[in-house]
Amino acid sequence: MPITLLKKSTPHYRADIDGLRGIAVLLVFAYHLGTARCRGGFVGVDVFFVISGYLIGSIILSEIANSKFSLASFYERRVRRIFPALFVVLCASCWFAYRYLLPVESESFAKSLLAATLSVSNIFFLHQSGYFDGPAAMKPLLHTWSLAVEEQFYIFLPLFLLAIRRFSPRIKLWLVSSVASVSFAVSVIGVFDNREAAFYLAHTRAWELLLGTLIAMDLVPRISALWRNIAAFSGLALIFSAGYFFSATTPFPGVAALLPCVGAALIIAAGRSGPSLAGQCLSFTPLVFVGMISYSLYLWHWPMIVFQGMGGLLIQGVSPKTAKLVVMGASFVLATLSWRFIEQPFRGRRFSVSRPAIFSLAATGGTILLALGSSILFTNGLPSRFPSEAVKVASFLETSDSTTEGHYRVGSCFLIGKDSYNQFDPSVCLHRDPQKRNYLLIGDSHAAQLWYGLSSVFPDTNIMQATASGCKPTLEQNIGADEKCIRLMHFIFSEYLPTHRVDTLLIAARWDHGDLERLPRTIAAVKPQASEIVLFGPIVQYDSALPRLLALSIKQKNPEIPADHRISSYESLDSEMARLAATQLGVHYISYYKLLCNQQACLEYAGPGIPLQSDYGHLTGDGSMLMAMRIRDSGGLN
Repeated sequence: MPITLLKKSTPHYRADIDGLRGIAVLLVFAYHLGTARCRGGFVGVDVFFVISGYLIGSIILSEIANSKFSLASFYERRVRRIFPALFVVLCASCWFAYRYLLPVESESFAKSLLAATLSVSNIFFLHQSGYFDGPAAMKPLLHTWSLAVEEQFYIFLPLFLLAIRRFSPRIKLWLVSSVASVSFAVSVIGVFDNREAAFYLAHTRAWELLLGTLIAMDLVPRISALWRNIAAFSGLALIFSAGYFFSATTPFPGVAALLPCVGAALIIAAGRSGPSLAGQCLSFTPLVFVGMISYSLYLWHWPMIVFQGMGGLLIQGVSPKTAKLVVMGASFVLATLSWRFIEQPFRGRRFSVSRPAIFSLAATGGTILLALGSSILFTNGLPSRFPSEAVKVASFLETSDSTTEGHYRVGSCFLIGKDSYNQFDPSVCLHRDPQKRNYLLIGDSHAAQLWYGLSSVFPDTNIMQATASGCKPTLEQNIGADEKCIRLMHFIFSEYLPTHRVDTLLIAARWDHGDLERLPRTIAAVKPQASEIVLFGPIVQYDSALPRLLALSIKQKNPEIPADHRISSYESLDSEMARLAATQLGVHYISYYKLLCNQQACLEYAGPGIPLQSDYGHLTGDGSMLMAMRIRDSGGLN
């Protein structure tokens, strides 16, 4: 028998769609692993949405047309498809959480577990840190947001298609298209009004699923082989272009989501007309297999990445590249086992379980998960797992809003909302004191964290402040920068400083190497407007929150844990910026590394039981005070 590497399609099965699923999950996996050439891999979820809308829509439309549709049968299939593997992954995540999460992290995990069980995790994570933010990497169930979107959509879709079943095909097509168009319009507007809501909520994602449903309604006529190939290859090009060129700064979903969604739609629509060369590429057996296990792979990969990063779940003491390869291999093994022994038996009805029994099993499983989440919350995150000293240190992970406002001056002098520029209060933030030296502190949160310490330690100096989250204090702003950054920096550089000379301009930010080319022009522009310019280098940073690293070091009696997680690249950036300041910029430079580190270690505590930093790099209130005292004692500021 000849061996073929192509999976054959049948009248009831399309191998190319499984291959497209494979591409989608690999894009998401590569993005979550931090692959540099796949910065837009998050678009794989959008490809999944279109595929899901097409397949589920096809089933519903066919059954309605043949008078065989039943809501009970539809939801039974959804339970068989979704819940068994999800239940196992959520239970496994609970065990991993018990082993690796600190009490405050466990409470957050428990809330996300409850949300995932109730299919509202998209709404829950909307009110947490954004999908593209650093803290997202510490949320093991973040990826369940997309499952919640689908389940919420599938409450609406069958009811909607049932309601319009008696209309003519043309009117039905018009109604579905209209709903999709409204959803798309809301998504486009929402990206600029509230990006996080546009990303997470079902009504701004519904058009992506409805795009697949429209294809199932025979929106596109049959086309020739030539146009099938053009359409399918164009679809692949659109998807891969989005995966390569998009990044966390891309306004998304909105108009940008058209690339992966239209790309997936072109491939699916072309395949309805017949075979194509692109369809044969997608039918490559290994790729089809990845598509077949894609649901389990999607479920398993993210918790594995998170828990490996938190506590070395799979392997310790290896390079990040090796750790990624191990995570990848383990995720594929678990996904294959999950597909073979959990998904297939339930989906293929190998277990002769009746519909009432399936619903009862799902209800029982859901109750177990809700009980687990509630018990974690009721016990305040099970603090008895850790020594009391570790629990105290870990408590700094939970930042008090009032403390943050007091230390950063959130909402007036430190702006955090995308469109929060109007909250900036020059009468407070830029108030000049004729009896004191007037310093102006500009930058992002890494600048705002200094205000509390500097204002306290230098009482004879008036520290003015113009800071905003994610806002680099340079003339040029990053592509995709928020409006608040563009407006605030324009005001400072073009309006305020030219008419209000300051004694010292303090410039600080979470620098990266890409910022260095913008600094010379910025410094040259502001030199005439300040008697002195002080440039702060990058602060010591970690690949995990310092309080959790310190708590783990206490629990495991291993003081080297924080040092093992220190990001070394920022030390080389510090040296590069110091040379730039001395040789080209001609400004005074303050190195955190010289103030905090020696050849053996870096300072990790601001006082007994008080971490220097509250997360990967931001100073605690005590840390800000200590830093200001070290700056004063070293003569960094007069």
